[in-house]
Amino acid sequence: MTKPAGLLEIPATITERGQTTVPAAVRRMLRLGESRRVVFRGLPDGTVVIARADPPAGDDPALGPFLDLLERDLAERPEAIGPVPRDLYRRAAALVEGVEVDLDQPLPDDEE
Repeated sequence: MTKPAGLLEIPATITERGQTTVPAAVRRMLRLGESRRVVFRGLPDGTVVIARADPPAGDDPALGPFLDLLERDLAERPEAIGPVPRDLYRRAAALVEGVEVDLDQPLPDDEE
């Protein structure tokens, strides 16, 4: 099969665990920084495209960095992971007792 003009091919190896490293040239092309997400798109012809997964419009810009901080902290200090204390759970359950929530409904605007 001939390569179309302008097509960039960069080989990568899949590990025994099914993982690979995104090559530096691809990270530069996609402007991927550390902890950024990518999306793989399978096309009908069997081609797979990798693209930067941009956050949906309206996402909180502080949420991603906060989750990255949590991920790093939990990876560096797994001993910090523990169950929620029973007393805290009971107090939280008491605070929401009788509150009905429909998770399929959109959240109301703050101004309502």
